[in-house]
Amino acid sequence: MTDGQATEERMTAEQQGREQAGASRTREATGDREGPLRRLYHWVLGWADRPGGPGALFGIAVAEASFFPIPPDVLLIPLAIGKPKRSWWFAALCTAGSVLGAAGGYAIGAGLYEAVGEPILHFYGYSAEYARLGELYDSNLILTLGTAGFTPIPFKVFTIAAGGFGVSLPAFMAISAVSRGARFVIVAGLIRVFGPQIRDFIERHFNWLSLALAAAIVGGFLLLGLL
Repeated sequence: MTDGQATEERMTAEQQGREQAGASRTREATGDREGPLRRLYHWVLGWADRPGGPGALFGIAVAEASFFPIPPDVLLIPLAIGKPKRSWWFAALCTAGSVLGAAGGYAIGAGLYEAVGEPILHFYGYSAEYARLGELYDSNLILTLGTAGFTPIPFKVFTIAAGGFGVSLPAFMAISAVSRGARFVIVAGLIRVFGPQIRDFIERHFNWLSLALAAAIVGGFLLLGLL
């Protein structure tokens, strides 16, 4: 081997080492922050292929309404695609679980805000929204909760704030059931009608769909004279 070849190989090895070190630093910088959430997402999605999928859907819907970061839609969509004729049943499970979880979030806000509720809100970065929701509940409870299932703000923020600000529990439960039920029924209904091809559309444009549905709900409330 000539000196030139040895030098070239050494330079190549050094370059590969730098690239590997850079990739390692990138993983360290992003993996710890994104990795656990991504793994949690795939864990939720994995239940779609297991016999206990519907039970997991119910449990995730319960947890998401009070503390869990992954929305139940992640599992609702593949379950409805796998068994389109049971789409409405899956939506009902989601709704029931979410309303039950909403009661849990309300209890956290009402009795455990400093110990549990405040750390949850701080973890998700929604501490400022908590105070704002108190003002919105005072100004228009129906509008605020009625659109809660369709806003980018996690539903758990609404549930904890409702308990913290002493919103009427019967009204909170009733409006939450309508709002969350509408969300899940619409998602399941789109899959039931259009089939698997609608999945990518829902996932890509879910925020826009949510805004459109929230606007439709507000319009419905206006027509009924409730606002």
